[in-house]
Amino acid sequence: MTQEELDALMAEDLSDLGNSIDSIDSIGLEEPNQKEDADTVIQDGGHIVTHDNYRVSSTSAWPPPPPTDDHKVVHQLDDVTKDSEEKATEMFDKLETINGFCLDAEKIANNVKSSLARNIEVFDILHEKFPNVATFSELLELNKNINSNLDDIINSVQMGQDEVMMTMDMMQYQDIHRQKIERVINVMRALSKYMNSLFEGKIDDDKRVGSAIHIEGDTTTEDVVSNADIEALINSLGKK
Repeated sequence: MTQEELDALMAEDLSDLGNSIDSIDSIGLEEPNQKEDADTVIQDGGHIVTHDNYRVSSTSAWPPPPPTDDHKVVHQLDDVTKDSEEKATEMFDKLETINGFCLDAEKIANNVKSSLARNIEVFDILHEKFPNVATFSELLELNKNINSNLDDIINSVQMGQDEVMMTMDMMQYQDIHRQKIERVINVMRALSKYMNSLFEGKIDDDKRVGSAIHIEGDTTTEDVVSNADIEALINSLGKK
């Protein structure tokens, strides 16, 4: 509002102007310490918050969190792919270790089984030679039972190895998921670069003219008066 416009306003209705001066404290002024910048957001309650004093509210759907490192989408996805890849490698190492233990157990069980086969052969001969000796019969039956238990142990170890291999195959899906997330990241980055290029201007932002506080047709800024307007108004009153 120019000086000429203010003078014309005063000439039309000086009394109304005096009343407006009396109630000047009630006018919605823009305080310097509440000036919004790129880091300022408005909560649903209407109070101004910045990155430093922002608090997440479970009942507030807007505004979204500020673009700090904890909320940057690409940062979070990069962390997910990195952490999942590291943990997947550790899981594969553990599964290979378990598989190695199973192989060792199977090898030991087969060695014991070979020794038992020799015992069974000897006690079988002794039992045939001395059928009335109960000890030979008992030892023959005992070794046969141990041999049968070893077969069960070997079968269980082999099934454990099969489960380990199937788990490794299932873990391969982690790599597929990582590739899908990386594809999303690449699309988001390409879209970000495209949008930045699309809205790029020839004039630096710090050299642009500030936006008007009130434009005809606005319904929420009709009573907004800037500090410069008030100072000009007071100066004009002093000249009368």
